Amino acid sequence: MTKFSDLAIDPRVLQAVSEAGYETPTPIQEQAIPHALQGRDVLGIAQTGTGKTASFTLPMITLLGQGRARARMPRSLVLAPTRELAAQVAENFDTYAKHTKLTKALLIGGVSFGEQDKLIDRGVDVLIATPGRLLDHFERGKLLLTGVQIMVVDEADRMLDMGFIPDIERIFQLTPFTRQTLFFSATMAPEIERITKTFLTNPAKVEVARQNSTSATIEQKLIQFTPSRKDRSFTEKRAVLRKLIADEGEACTNAIIFCNRKMDVDVVAKSLKSHGFNAAPIHGDLEQSQRMKTLDGFRDGSLHLLVASDVAARGLDIPAVSHVFNFDVPSHPEDYVHRIGRTGRAGRQGKAVTIAVPNDDKYIAAIESLVKQPIPRGALPEGLEDLATAGTDRPREDRGGRGERGEGRSESRERGGRSRGGDRNRDRAPRPVADHGQEASMTPIAPTEAPEQVAEAAPQPRRDDRPRDDRPRDDRPRDDRPREDRPRDDRRERDDRGRNDRRRDDYRRDDRRDPPVVGMGDHVPDFILRSFKIAESAVDETEEEHAPAEG
Repeated sequence: MTKFSDLAIDPRVLQAVSEAGYETPTPIQEQAIPHALQGRDVLGIAQTGTGKTASFTLPMITLLGQGRARARMPRSLVLAPTRELAAQVAENFDTYAKHTKLTKALLIGGVSFGEQDKLIDRGVDVLIATPGRLLDHFERGKLLLTGVQIMVVDEADRMLDMGFIPDIERIFQLTPFTRQTLFFSATMAPEIERITKTFLTNPAKVEVARQNSTSATIEQKLIQFTPSRKDRSFTEKRAVLRKLIADEGEACTNAIIFCNRKMDVDVVAKSLKSHGFNAAPIHGDLEQSQRMKTLDGFRDGSLHLLVASDVAARGLDIPAVSHVFNFDVPSHPEDYVHRIGRTGRAGRQGKAVTIAVPNDDKYIAAIESLVKQPIPRGALPEGLEDLATAGTDRPREDRGGRGERGEGRSESRERGGRSRGGDRNRDRAPRPVADHGQEASMTPIAPTEAPEQVAEAAPQPRRDDRPRDDRPRDDRPRDDRPREDRPRDDRRERDDRGRNDRRRDDYRRDDRRDPPVVGMGDHVPDFILRSFKIAESAVDETEEEHAPAEG
């Protein structure tokens, strides 16, 4: 059996490895480290949790033992997709390089540029960064990549999922062509394969397990159920999750619960805490300090349940994770491999449970097609036959007391309550108030106004309901009342008539009229050009002209 001492590793590194408690390398380490020490490009494909991080950190420390770093020009570069994974790689370097004088810098988001600039200005041997923050420093003129001798891309397939491939290609172009490249990934997508052919020179391909396969140390289970109603699916899934965790008992020492959306991470964590579970959320929208505090609590055992998005599916190296719960089935089948790979690490036994509803059937089929094996089905936990009752997030002792605080919306409507819509405005008349619990009288309230005022204030019929007057407009009786005393509709009609008259006058004054309508010739009937706006003085003259002649 091969041991670390059989590999050509620096004795100082071997001492650190031995102090960490490791003697035998994993298959990926056993095959990748010799090629890396020879200066060859390496393409490593292995399951998550098989020790890929040490596969490149140990040879890097050995190769960088000779030489000196210069300001703003790191000697090696490690790219990681997430802050957590970058921080984990930095911890590995601290562990294995503690007997050397190599320096490192960690460039991740959520940390001030000033502190990172100070480290770069002093010169570092190992630069560990996420692609975005690395390019930020480069564009600010604080970093040069022309001195990179060794470049490592960790979790390359996750880089593809997060959209970092254009940034990776740009960073490759900023580094020297003579660099040594170490490329590690758990899966190998076509886009990743294209990049390896472009930027790797005759790489040594190391594949210790079939691509996209799951570890044999992980017990998998799929729990399928049909919600009582579509709108209760999210609530009832939380009930199933709580029951599954409770049924595991003491066997569940700690667990990671994965959700697809950040919003669901917060809701699930809050639901678990309200039912007495020790849980906390972690996702990309949280502050970096809070994320690191949550991870530290999960590592030291003070936090029992970690509710996470896929940002934590990579980079969490916590060997003692006993369970993984997929609250949501991942939409990308590769994520399933990485999620359940958080348990069963370093030869330990683990358990992964996935909760699925009928809408997840297509995702389950894609996962089973990827891993080339079916996921064992499990039965719904006992006591959840009535999911409609068990699905509520309120503790059981708090249910049933709702009537003391107030009726529900549906109950109030059934008992005569008014809704938000038209019922509120249906009856605006003041309601009679019952006297000392007696039945209210329905006698209408007598009006306080005089009969004449009441008759005058009676609502006028609508304009469309009034009888139509077919007489010519000039022969209709004139309304001699002041303008302010006329009914509203009459004023509106007269205003409309005035606007129409002004439009006709403007048309008659306009010399650029449109050509005559075809079919009417040059003659236009007089009634079309006639203006109906008659001056007061013209009324009397018109009456005199039409008056019968005397004698």
